[in-house]
Amino acid sequence: MLKIAITGPESTGKSTLAAQLAQHYGAPWVPEYAREYLGKLGRPYEAQDLETIARGQLASWEEAMQRAPSLLFLDTELLVMKVWSEHAYGVCAPYILEQLARQNVDLYLLLNVDLPWQPDPQREHPHLRDYFYNLYRKELEQMQVPFVEISGTQETRFLNAIEAVEKLRQR
Repeated sequence: MLKIAITGPESTGKSTLAAQLAQHYGAPWVPEYAREYLGKLGRPYEAQDLETIARGQLASWEEAMQRAPSLLFLDTELLVMKVWSEHAYGVCAPYILEQLARQNVDLYLLLNVDLPWQPDPQREHPHLRDYFYNLYRKELEQMQVPFVEISGTQETRFLNAIEAVEKLRQR
């Protein structure tokens, strides 16, 4: 099973691309658990909610992996949780850091901030997009994991993502 994580700042088309790739390959994708969790929360999130979200995201991954698909697309991953936590609270729960170190993703698609910002009640930082993009790239480099930067229009992103997935599949 090859796991491809779509990562990057808010409003960069992660969910859209994950769904497109899943449809193209006839493969499952795991939606971002935080959207569901925060949508039902009924109060502002707090630091401890981020660990709960991480646990929910991992449980969703486990469920999808039990079906043993050849490809699995992950709409967001634990690097997002780390960046979110450190930015919002200055620290990250040890659980999230431990699970991030064990994440075992075959390829990360880092989405650039060159799409227009789409307002959403769960999005918080339209003015920090470049900052976060550079932070994600730095983190991925430090993690020494394979990643491809994806930019351009939605169609260009989709085509570039397919190219990256195909290169991975040919290894």
